[in-house]
Amino acid sequence: MYLTNEWYFFTSAIDKKTCNKIKSLGKDTFKSAEVDIRREIEQEDRKTGIPIESSVDRETRISDVSWIMDQWVIELIWPYMLKANQSAGWSFDIRAVEYMQITKYKTGMFYDWHRDGRADCLSLYDSPDNKFLHGYGRKLSMTVLLNDNYEGGDFQFGTFREGNNKVHTPEFNSAGSVIVFPSFMDHRVTPVTKGTRYSLVAWFVGPSFK
Repeated sequence: MYLTNEWYFFTSAIDKKTCNKIKSLGKDTFKSAEVDIRREIEQEDRKTGIPIESSVDRETRISDVSWIMDQWVIELIWPYMLKANQSAGWSFDIRAVEYMQITKYKTGMFYDWHRDGRADCLSLYDSPDNKFLHGYGRKLSMTVLLNDNYEGGDFQFGTFREGNNKVHTPEFNSAGSVIVFPSFMDHRVTPVTKGTRYSLVAWFVGPSFK
């Protein structure tokens, strides 16, 4: 899929007091982040769906995460998703948001190139007990930067155009800034070189692309 607008962001949209309030929701519940460690993909997996095997992989990602589902946070970020979805011209069918993640990157921590989801028919959630996720897939991702008193930790996108791999670094470095992008976009967070970087990450889901 080719998009004219690969991402959409709001600069310093959320005040620092609210950012600190969100950050405090993590409290003492941070744990080492896990990623999909599956490397080999069988031919049958391509027909029926690729299973995920999650574990800590310090070559791909080193960060600490805490999970939240506070309604006031959802109500805060939902309008930014709607605005981006419309203004960027995506008009994706979005139905709900997953559990949100507060991510902490201390000095030396990072997250290498990855995609959050594909939202094709083989990557939808099979969760009959969860009406907000069942049958849906990740279509839009959002990151809210909760502080800016750190160095490094750049949020970057990777694209392949006209035979060239390109790395893009949006001007996304002030507390309270919000960036929204299709979940199939390649992106990363470079190593933090000083201080601690905090962010709120959310994934918005809906029916598979058709």
